Amino acid sequence: MQLHELQPLHRHKKKKRVGRGGKRGTYSGRGIKGQGARAGAKFPPSIRELIKHYPKLRGTRAQILRKRSAALNIGTLENKLETGTVVTPQLLLERKIIRRIDGRTPGVKILGGGDLSKSFTIQGCEVSRSAKIKIEKAGGTIA
Repeated sequence: MQLHELQPLHRHKKKKRVGRGGKRGTYSGRGIKGQGARAGAKFPPSIRELIKHYPKLRGTRAQILRKRSAALNIGTLENKLETGTVVTPQLLLERKIIRRIDGRTPGVKILGGGDLSKSFTIQGCEVSRSAKIKIEKAGGTIA
C-alpha cells in the first residue's frame, strides 16, 4: 500500500452551518438570551460539574451491589415439578421456571403462596417461614 492509496475509514461529515436562513435561522438552536445564547459562551469543565451528576441519596452503591434474587411461590413448584424432585436454582433455570438476572443464575427465594401436596427436597434456595411449614407438612425437606 502506498501513501497516496490511503482512504479514510469514515465519510466526511459537513459541519452544520446555522444562522444563515432556512430551518436554523434566527436563534440558531441557542434559545433566547442568557449565557448559552452569547457568542463565545463556553461553560468551564470542572470537577464540580462531574460531582453534580452523582446521586445525592446515600447508599446508591449498595443498591448496585445488592444481590438480586428470583421469588417463587410454592404453588408454581406444585404445578411444574414432579414429586420427589430435588429443587435447585440450576434445575429451575433449566425448566425455565426462573430466568437469568444480569446474565447469571439468580439466588432463589421460595415463598408460601399456594398449596402444596407433593414432597420436594429444596437445596441452595432461601425459604420463607410459611413456605418452610408447608414443605415440611407435605413431607419435603430443606437442605
